[in-house]
Amino acid sequence: MNTTYATQEPSRAEVDGLAGSTLVEFGTSWCGHCKAAQPLLAEALAGAPPLTHLKIEDGSGRALGRSFGVKLWPTFVFMRNGQELGRLVRPGSAALIKEQLAQLTAASA
Repeated sequence: MNTTYATQEPSRAEVDGLAGSTLVEFGTSWCGHCKAAQPLLAEALAGAPPLTHLKIEDGSGRALGRSFGVKLWPTFVFMRNGQELGRLVRPGSAALIKEQLAQLTAASA
């Protein structure tokens, strides 16, 4: 699990070109909702199959977040081989995140 938001974002083409399971997390280090989601995310990822976790700092004028239509933080986009399979905005429980992770695993089977 990445613990810091990357200020340099990859291009949408780079994200769409990623093979396997990917979690793209949009937010900021100062966002209260983002901070509250971190323990939930850590719990959900503990013991989960390996995946690529991109933790991207989002904000006005950030192309990647706009290309995904991000409006609220945190937004978690669950992808498999460049295709979005699910999305959570401000998840309230680790169980919700685990459910989306399970769908990624099922998609790879």
